Amino acid sequence: MQSSLMSMLPLVLMFVVLYFVMIRPQMKKQKEHRAMIEALAKGDEVVTAGGLLGKVTKLGDGYISAEIANGVEIQLQRSAVVQVLPKGTIK
Repeated sequence: MQSSLMSMLPLVLMFVVLYFVMIRPQMKKQKEHRAMIEALAKGDEVVTAGGLLGKVTKLGDGYISAEIANGVEIQLQRSAVVQVLPKGTIK
């Protein structure tokens, strides 16, 4: 009985290490991304997953409109925003 318990110990320890090294930080990163997306406001300067920089002009439930050049607006999913830049970054 005790030998089977000892043979399972390395497997359990590996799972615990995996949880703290990979799973937990990934969940924290997803939570931070969700909070950033929910906090988007008109006028925020953002970077999209495709690398476009733009200024948020309109907000919808699942989509935002961003101006990427003078008079050029694109519509994209909120989840495509990967970073909010400090104000004044885009000239």
